[in-house]
Amino acid sequence: MTLNLGRTLKQHFGYSDFRPLQEAIIQDALAGRDVFVLMPTGGGKSLCFQLPALMRDGLTIVVSPLISLMKDQVDALQTSGIAATFLNSTLDRQEATARWRGLHRGEYRLLYVAPERLMLDTFLERALNWNIAQIAIDEAHCISEWGHDFRPEYRELKKLRTHFPDVPVIALTATATERVRVDIVKQLKLREPRCYVASFNRPNLSYRVVPKSAPYEQLLAFIRSRPNESGIVYCASRKSTDSLARNLNEDGLSAKPYHAGLTAAERTKNQELFLRDDVRVITATIAFGMGINKPNVRFVVHYDLPKNLESYYQETGRAGRDGLPSECVLLFSASDVVKQLHFMDEKSEDEARIAREQLRQMVHYAETRECRRATLLRYFGEQYANPSCESCDNCLTPRETFDGTVPAQKFLSCVHRIHAKSGFGFGPNHIVEVLTGADTQAIRQRRHNELSTYGIGRDLKRDAWQAMGRELLRLGLVDCAPGKFATLSLTSAGLETLRKRSPITLTKHIDVAEKAARTRTGAIECDEALFECLRVLRRKLADERDVPAYVIFSDVSLREMARSYPTTAGAFRRIPGVGEQKLKDFAEPFLNEIRHYLATNSRRTFSDDSDSLPRQRRFGFNDSQAETLRRFQRGESVNEIARARGFVTSTIYTHLLAAIECGKISEPDRFFTPAQEKEIAAGFRQISDGKLVDVCALLGNKYDIGQLRIFRAFAAREVL
Repeated sequence: MTLNLGRTLKQHFGYSDFRPLQEAIIQDALAGRDVFVLMPTGGGKSLCFQLPALMRDGLTIVVSPLISLMKDQVDALQTSGIAATFLNSTLDRQEATARWRGLHRGEYRLLYVAPERLMLDTFLERALNWNIAQIAIDEAHCISEWGHDFRPEYRELKKLRTHFPDVPVIALTATATERVRVDIVKQLKLREPRCYVASFNRPNLSYRVVPKSAPYEQLLAFIRSRPNESGIVYCASRKSTDSLARNLNEDGLSAKPYHAGLTAAERTKNQELFLRDDVRVITATIAFGMGINKPNVRFVVHYDLPKNLESYYQETGRAGRDGLPSECVLLFSASDVVKQLHFMDEKSEDEARIAREQLRQMVHYAETRECRRATLLRYFGEQYANPSCESCDNCLTPRETFDGTVPAQKFLSCVHRIHAKSGFGFGPNHIVEVLTGADTQAIRQRRHNELSTYGIGRDLKRDAWQAMGRELLRLGLVDCAPGKFATLSLTSAGLETLRKRSPITLTKHIDVAEKAARTRTGAIECDEALFECLRVLRRKLADERDVPAYVIFSDVSLREMARSYPTTAGAFRRIPGVGEQKLKDFAEPFLNEIRHYLATNSRRTFSDDSDSLPRQRRFGFNDSQAETLRRFQRGESVNEIARARGFVTSTIYTHLLAAIECGKISEPDRFFTPAQEKEIAAGFRQISDGKLVDVCALLGNKYDIGQLRIFRAFAAREVL
């Protein structure tokens, strides 16, 4: 089965190795089990139901909430030679009838459909006549009221178990807290599901928070400094979404808005322009969101503050789906917090309480001096082990700290004295007004201008005091009472600090934004001039087929071409993303373009350059591979590691292969005896093209394919 999985993966999708968890998930899906998958954007969720659909008879129904995404996903599958279709309101009667006919004839492997259409009685009656092998529910968090994107129409999906009691279900999502995960399993009535939770870490994304001073000028400079790169700018209102797009166009940058106030046709058109690279920037409302299946979004800018970290994580996750370096920038100001708090006044007390807590977590993320990646992962219950991620602003350029004992003592003392005089606490704004000596009716009425702390903070600006108050809150020296009127009081730690005059280290308040160094984590070094030529060709072929450019090949595939300069079909086949159908359809034009380029340009060499350089080596050694290596070095066998970690042995061999390629394992004696080395070497010599399947058969299937891959890796390093 494992051998067939690898063969199908390469044949249809053009990849030689699975990403973490994919193989185990696919094995469970093929075994007919219910499966729950939580995997971040770009982690390869779709493959978990697409590949099983190709390996068994019957139809896989894919429930997708976004009609706008269905065509792109089906186009990509069809371009790879896979029989897939969709049914939604964009089809005319004739086309819909033709697809229904094909479904009844069993012509398709995958059907994409929206939940509200799937759950129609007429649809379900027809579907009972099909051979349904699996139901895949994408964006499964939409079924939970505890999720950030609850959709009532998803609730109806719980009836699927009644209509199709014997059909296995796989539920997939990119963002879900523990509470949401439990709710998804319960609502969909999954039976003893195998649950897979991948790391939320997106190592190719850099995170940066920039103090918002002149926001439009900051955004304009940011986009202009990244020519030829496309991105999404999230705004809090439709009005700012429209005005930003208009202003960017006037300044020579192609942009379109996307929000609920536009007609469906306008949204579809604007998204299509963005997907096809006719427009560089989409400005979108945070509330409405976007279903963007565009792998080469190089930046996501939050022009306004998101309401919660879950939404922020999902929205930033639309950057860098192809694994290449991408930037996530948040423009932050205290005034955005005030606006959000004002909107909460219109909510019920329970809703407002939850919203305030979510906002507090969001502000903590924006103002923390800790690693931003670690802060995000902690929110989802995951610990980031490294002391520095080396790709967020706080790790690349740590914010300056100072001895803030004196101003902090002033703030704490003011909170304490106001409470002592009035018998109750006041909000942060009132505290700051007393410190800065403001002449307000509230201060005069309560005679707070008579306090010893009145006006002792005139040396600092209001926003600096407000930022300090939030930091003291994070440090646990001040407590904020829940409710509509968020009043401050000292904690026991704050009172002790005030009495003992304990030293307090604070973060220096930033007034001016500085551009942080751009991370290159996961970058693929290549011939940039050739890459541009290949992009032009890709665009031409995409336009001819009326599909987005990335459906032809991703930027990753193009960069690999521009790195290894393939000029034969055999070399082209080894490029990631080149399956059999794409080899047949696109090898000739791309090979001709590369040959034409080499006629007038010399080949460049790159560090660790090799025609078949494994991706693990380019992208580093991840945490899961490191855990396998630690166990292996402790003396555990491949089978023991696989059992202990819940993986199939081929995944463990892939981890060890990465360790060999990275130079972390240099001796083959843990894998082979001298006699075995001699026998395997003889087998490879007899098979001219080195196909592992043929070598395995020649040696009487004595050795696992994984062992042969290990042998080949050592041979390539001239260790054997």
